[in-house]
Amino acid sequence: MKLKEYIAPWEQAFNRVLTPIEEFIHRQTTSGILLMLCAIAALIIANSPWAEIYYKILKIPFSIGAGEWVLSMSIHHWINDGLMALFFFVVGLELKREILVGELSNVKAALLPIIAAIGGMILPAAIYMSINSSGHTFDGWGIPMATDIAFALGVLALLGGRVPKALLGFLVALAIVDDLGAVLVIAVFYTEQLDFSAIIAAVAILLLLASLNLGGIRKPLPYVLLGLLLWGAFLKSGIHATLAGILLAFIIPIRPKYDPERFLARANRLLKDIGDSYRAEPNIIKNFKMRAKVRALESGIHKVQAPAQVLEHHMHIPTAYLVIPIFSLANAGVPIAWSELGNTVLHPVSLGVIAGLFLGKLIGISGFVWIALKLKIGTLPPSLNMKHIIGASLLGGIGFTMSIFIAELGFAHSPEDLLMAKTGILFASLLAGITGYLWLYIHSKNSQ
Repeated sequence: MKLKEYIAPWEQAFNRVLTPIEEFIHRQTTSGILLMLCAIAALIIANSPWAEIYYKILKIPFSIGAGEWVLSMSIHHWINDGLMALFFFVVGLELKREILVGELSNVKAALLPIIAAIGGMILPAAIYMSINSSGHTFDGWGIPMATDIAFALGVLALLGGRVPKALLGFLVALAIVDDLGAVLVIAVFYTEQLDFSAIIAAVAILLLLASLNLGGIRKPLPYVLLGLLLWGAFLKSGIHATLAGILLAFIIPIRPKYDPERFLARANRLLKDIGDSYRAEPNIIKNFKMRAKVRALESGIHKVQAPAQVLEHHMHIPTAYLVIPIFSLANAGVPIAWSELGNTVLHPVSLGVIAGLFLGKLIGISGFVWIALKLKIGTLPPSLNMKHIIGASLLGGIGFTMSIFIAELGFAHSPEDLLMAKTGILFASLLAGITGYLWLYIHSKNSQ
């Protein structure tokens, strides 16, 4: 009788090899679906009898430290200034990988998504500014510039094999350039009054981090500890603290400790020694020599991987499945007065955000791509056409996470405008997601 071999789930995971971009898309897609559920939950709570409790919880102060070294913020601020620094750290690692070895490493191939992203930032901001050309509402001009990659990929996941894989790559590259643009906008235009002593401290910490990199330090702990100090310095400086995550990510070493060729030669020798040791003593508990060789192999495996890639791999799960959903729960709770919905949507801030995200992204992304193709600047992959680009442009109007984040900065001292901005973001994102899905569903029937 032939016995069936049992394969445990971890063994299946061991045999499944994903490239960094496949792993990125898989996690962003799952995160996007979770994000939708959390946004819906926040909306339900904010429009229920539990709304008052919800807002009270967000305002509860929370302190860390002792004596004179105490940092106290509300739970809402800890989420937006603290947890979101982890999100920006992962965004920075993704940007670094894509620029060095990913979708943006080949300038010729990346040219079209870069042009599309630029159009998708300029047009939305211009449309918003045309509606809010003066006064304090002008401060929200950066809100419609951002695309939420997790949500957009979540919608594409619902389409399954109906859309070409090349569209995923185009959308990922576009969204990553979009993220970089949003980060620059936050750094330059959404800063408070500057504290130059804190800025000097931040620069000193950055120089120390750079010296660790140049000095060949590859263990993550020193970078983590100095990263916390960097975050504290940014928090005090007036420059938004989450940008510390981006800068830290760009300083994390991208080169491994061991040269891959030397590792392969050593790994082959170790595997041979492990085999010889096992044949000499099959009982692993007694086989001290074999265990020593296995530990040496394990050490080499860790040191042949680039620290930035290892951190990106490990940080994706807590960021995608914990940080972003918590941010969504804390920020998507918008009270909706159905009797006043028409007036709310027509408010200059809401209207500017909706028009910017929906029309601005559609015209900016697809329009700039069309112009670039006519001028023979860049080429579309053979499996893509302008109908696919229009679909991607519509999905680009989903601006949830980064748009809400910028809204919190732009209207920090104007609760009414913040409410209007969030309403506009939710309305535009819903409209963009549905129309993008339907457009691609209709026009991608024969894509496979």
